[in-house]
Amino acid sequence: MIRVIQFLVAVAVLAAGVAWIADRPGDVAIIWMGYRIETSVVVAALAVAALVLLVMFAWSVVRGILRSPEQVSLFFRHRRAIKGYLAITRGLIAVGAGDLRIARKSADEAARLSPGDPLALLLTAQSAQMAGDRGEAERAFREMTTRDDTKLLGLRGLYIEAQRRDDAHAARLAAEEAAKTSPAPGWAGQAVLDYRCSAADWGGALDALDHMKGALERTEYRRKRAVLLTARALALEEIDRDAARVAVLEAVKLAPDLVPAAALAGRRLAESGETRKAGKILEAAWKLNPHPDIAETYANLRLGDSARERLARMKKLADKVPGQLEGALAVSHAALDVHEFASARAALTPYLSAPTRRVATLMAEIEETEHGDEGRVREWMGRAMRASGDPVWTADGVVSERWLPVTPTGRLDGFAWKVPLAEIGKSRPVIELTSPIGADGAAAALEARSQLRSQPARKSAKSARAAAKAKPVEAVIPLVHAPDDPGPDSALESDPVPETSSLPPQAPWQRFMQLFR
Repeated sequence: MIRVIQFLVAVAVLAAGVAWIADRPGDVAIIWMGYRIETSVVVAALAVAALVLLVMFAWSVVRGILRSPEQVSLFFRHRRAIKGYLAITRGLIAVGAGDLRIARKSADEAARLSPGDPLALLLTAQSAQMAGDRGEAERAFREMTTRDDTKLLGLRGLYIEAQRRDDAHAARLAAEEAAKTSPAPGWAGQAVLDYRCSAADWGGALDALDHMKGALERTEYRRKRAVLLTARALALEEIDRDAARVAVLEAVKLAPDLVPAAALAGRRLAESGETRKAGKILEAAWKLNPHPDIAETYANLRLGDSARERLARMKKLADKVPGQLEGALAVSHAALDVHEFASARAALTPYLSAPTRRVATLMAEIEETEHGDEGRVREWMGRAMRASGDPVWTADGVVSERWLPVTPTGRLDGFAWKVPLAEIGKSRPVIELTSPIGADGAAAALEARSQLRSQPARKSAKSARAAAKAKPVEAVIPLVHAPDDPGPDSALESDPVPETSSLPPQAPWQRFMQLFR
């Protein structure tokens, strides 16, 4: 409606102007080169308008003639660009469909029609990767790094190609170059962090983590920083204890449930006489994650305490999280040290119906120390052989005797305190020599069993334990019978199945007779 009104107003104004001019006639005279031209104002105005239109038309014709070469060139370039775009489209679809012939043909056509186009370079690199031509793929990726718009894509391609040929140095250089950009891509920051961790460069790893702080969730960042600070503190423990203490206390603030950090902080504070602060840190960690390392550190907060004072401290710690196996084991060990056998048995009683290896081994130690009953010791050692496994530090198919900040595959904070997957749901005969041994408890029980055959009952279990402690243990022990903890980027295709032992099979009666040798 508004436009209609505007149109009517414009027509009215124009009509009023024409009427005003018609009501006021006049003459226009032009004298030029001895000629005199006289006409009315309206005719003169129309003549001027016609002259302007004629000039404009003539200029358009002249400009079209002058610009015709450029227009023809633009037409052919546009036509070439369309053909290049269609070639790139066909090539990318062929790459996705796995058609190598069409992909390479389209890549060559795209490189000819659209040289330097980012998508043409990507198609060239991907088709070369499909054909196994690593040199051509790297050439395309290196060409991408010379352009601002495709630099990160080229660095990513060079990083992947370096990993494929196991060139860790080239992969690290590509990742570090990509990490310098702002904002840095997540894969580059993670790769730099992994390389620094693999080299035990904890200061550099902390810097890399701070550089990728914006790409991480707050809880994830705090956890990773706590792990790196703990690793740094462990590395500085024998060099600069003050720096180690500062680092581990910050780690405890960031992740109170991180067992190695809490245990190390407790030891450092206890050494400096701050037992109250150490106790609070250990108690908070125990409530979040009961662990034998925390119990051991808590028991030795005061070096001059007697065994009974340590027992009282263990009972106090166990009461903070009732019903925990770790608390019962800690109390039982402390009670055994002061020969309070009734308390040691009472702590383990709820777990005797289905004991773990540590429970059964500790019961054998109690029987040996209290009564020296060889038969009972042998019985508990036999139960330890077929008992379920205990939690251990495990990750990526290996178990470790101590916590490590990085797994053998280079994953930060990959070790978890849990029962290995190979031990879950496993049942064994009473004594089975051919059964696989998957953890330290079973190995100690087997060695103790061999000691029982040749020594008196009074000394057998102690000798076996001493031999188990004296035997050097590798820091990382592969699980030979089943993969464990596949990690966040992979999954087990089937349940882990233990491999059959290489020991020769024995008849049941032979295994039974071995109990009485």
